[in-house]
Amino acid sequence: MNGATFPLAWGTRTFVMGILNVTPDSFSGDGLISDVQVEDATAAGLAQARQFIEAGAEILDVGGESTRPGAQPVSAEEEIRRVAPVIQALAAANLKAIISIDTSKASVAQAALDAGAQWINDVWGLRADQGMAGVVARAGVAVVLMHNRSKPADAELQQRLGGRYTGVKYKDIIEDVKTELLESVALAHAAGVLDEAIILDPGIGFGKMVEQNLELIDRLGEIRALGYPVLLGPSRKSFIGYTLNLPPDQRIEGTAAAVAIGIARGADIVRVHDVTAMVRVARMSDAILRRH
Repeated sequence: MNGATFPLAWGTRTFVMGILNVTPDSFSGDGLISDVQVEDATAAGLAQARQFIEAGAEILDVGGESTRPGAQPVSAEEEIRRVAPVIQALAAANLKAIISIDTSKASVAQAALDAGAQWINDVWGLRADQGMAGVVARAGVAVVLMHNRSKPADAELQQRLGGRYTGVKYKDIIEDVKTELLESVALAHAAGVLDEAIILDPGIGFGKMVEQNLELIDRLGEIRALGYPVLLGPSRKSFIGYTLNLPPDQRIEGTAAAVAIGIARGADIVRVHDVTAMVRVARMSDAILRRH
């Protein structure tokens, strides 16, 4: 694996991925654009990226389509229009961070790689676009394979707390997530993706009810036992909001608890909005857990 695109030493510490939402409709309210200000996102994204890196983030995850429950889909062309200039600016700035593209569309992933992205973060684990696995394999980049059972019909929207999933049935939440993640791994292998390029994400909040999300975090070690690095993305999500009865802008403590427990259970990467605070949580967790 090319050291320039996959330089992280798993097990040495927790790595922090900062979220750059180039969207007008992020659930967390941190989208970098309004409906008519796509061009302004480049400068805003670069400034936010610099802040994230200064705070200690090692990975920048750029996304152009909201994945919140009830969000409207975005065309590949629009997604590329949003993310490509931002990624180009990040790459041109030679920032000391990995640039990741958060997309499930092969054409968007390829455009992002051409613009300078080094990782692909696919929230549908190579299942949404049959061309995605080939893009990953040909580029030789790292890929995050996320578990996802999201269905709009299962989403419940509440004005204050946002969207959550209800009535989602699993025979066994951990075993089902493991099985379906390994199916995504098989798709990657079939396309020629190397084992060391694969990162798994249990998909907190994606087609899972509040209690299922809590159990997944508590039992994250069973996902880590599959033998791949694990990314955990609990930041500001509705399982925190519905547990604490708090809107997205008041979920930093809940996120911190989920991050700390996730790290204790084996998370290698945490994907977060509040980078400064969560870098501190990660460093403190590492100081406790990695003393030797």
